[in-house]
Amino acid sequence: MRQETKCIQAGYEPHNGDPRMIPIVQSTTFKYDTSEDMGKLFDLEASGYFYTRLQNPTNDYVAAKIAALEGGSAAMLTSSGQAANFYAAFNLASAGDHIVASSTIYGGTFNLFNVTMRRMGIDFTFVDPDCSDEELEAAFKPNTKAVFGETIANPALIVFDIERFANAAHAHGVPLIVDNTFATPINCRPFEWGADIVTHSTTKYMDGHDATVGGCIVDSGKFDWMAHADKFPGLTTPDESYHGITYAEKFGNEGAFITKATAQLMRDLGSIQAPMNAYFLNLGLESLAVRMQRHCENAQKVAEFLESDEHISWVTYPGLKGDKYYERAQKYMPNGTCGVISFGVKGGRKAAEEFMKHLKVAIIATHVADAHTCVLHPASSTHRQMSDEELIAGGVAPDLVRLSVGIENVDDILDDLRQALSFVK
Repeated sequence: MRQETKCIQAGYEPHNGDPRMIPIVQSTTFKYDTSEDMGKLFDLEASGYFYTRLQNPTNDYVAAKIAALEGGSAAMLTSSGQAANFYAAFNLASAGDHIVASSTIYGGTFNLFNVTMRRMGIDFTFVDPDCSDEELEAAFKPNTKAVFGETIANPALIVFDIERFANAAHAHGVPLIVDNTFATPINCRPFEWGADIVTHSTTKYMDGHDATVGGCIVDSGKFDWMAHADKFPGLTTPDESYHGITYAEKFGNEGAFITKATAQLMRDLGSIQAPMNAYFLNLGLESLAVRMQRHCENAQKVAEFLESDEHISWVTYPGLKGDKYYERAQKYMPNGTCGVISFGVKGGRKAAEEFMKHLKVAIIATHVADAHTCVLHPASSTHRQMSDEELIAGGVAPDLVRLSVGIENVDDILDDLRQALSFVK
């Protein structure tokens, strides 16, 4: 099936007399006839459900749809995108280990890595995504367990060179994790360029309607864990906390990563997505292909308008031919990137604030990447925990305004921008 069809039909196949829509299994527990039946589930000898903190049918149907869209072998839903990124990294690295990450990742993820996970004993080296080969090579250590980047950096809109970083990661025997939230699998499938694990904040375009918070992890099923057994003992040696199972041996490359993340991390940390949220997420997924096309069409017109407006000092959008990442975007995302634009208003922070308070169609909100047009000043909100030096390293200028172009009529969006900019002196 093509992507548009997968959005509608992948993940759940109703049989004769079954509900057409994915059913909401709003139950914490599941009944079995014998203890032996349930024991097989606990031993991972049989498939099924016993407690929603680990797995739930509604969640699994939706995860299977996202796996199909990404071209992966297995997936799991989490309670948020932050949880997805944490689980993806923590499933590979523990105290004393090291991860290489792009310096331009979303501020919340940067803080997760640079502060919280460092307190857990995991070290990180942040590299400029456009660093030299020598700088990238120097970032790796003997205890490096993964490389992490974002397809399109939020909010710097730097397009990540997936193939280059995948090659570097594989040369050191570790997987590449790519957060594909902004591009979505409609516009980019990182596995086709060498990525091994993909994460999403499903809160954004996948849901698309400000309705639910959620995340997802997808495994390509291609990374050979046993070939690098010494690096990943959590996957290649018996897990004494779960009946001595060796995940890579029992479930192979296709299932080891997600099974471990479920049986071990979700069991202990419990960041499950609620079945009702998964149901709403699926409604968003059904229109994802249609909405992404509209987001990109609208954003292209808005970016071209901003580029020509006298009140604007600079514009970053990978769809603009003069953009630094235009050619790279054409390689990885030839059909469009996303609906998010970053730009600066002449006059700096005060001018940006004056512009933003006069907007009527676009709303000031911390959210991004949904049906509504919204705007944010990251330096004073989502990235406020970062120093000026960290902001600059992350590609976030103090005057940067992030505009998430929605799917409203583009002329109404343009009219709104014009009238708000008229107040900038």
